[in-house]
Amino acid sequence: MKDSTNQISNLTDLVDIRDVKVDCSLSTEERVRSYVEQIKNPYCFRVGDVKVRVSYADKAQSLDDSFREMIASM
Repeated sequence: MKDSTNQISNLTDLVDIRDVKVDCSLSTEERVRSYVEQIKNPYCFRVGDVKVRVSYADKAQSLDDSFREMIASM
C-alpha cells in the first residue's frame, strides 16, 4: 500500500475512523478488506477534527502482519 499522506491536506478529505464498522463475523481477510475499503488510506485518517497519521517502526514483523494482527484482535 502506498503511503500518500503528503497528498492529503484537507481534513474533510479524510475518513473519520469512528464511521468505520468492523463485522466480527467475517474472516480476518474479509475484515481487512472491508476496513481498507472504508478507511481509504490506513496511513492517514481522522478522528473527529483530529488528523491521524500512522507509521510503523522498522522491525521484523511486516506491515501486513501488524495490520492483520490488529484487525484480528477486534
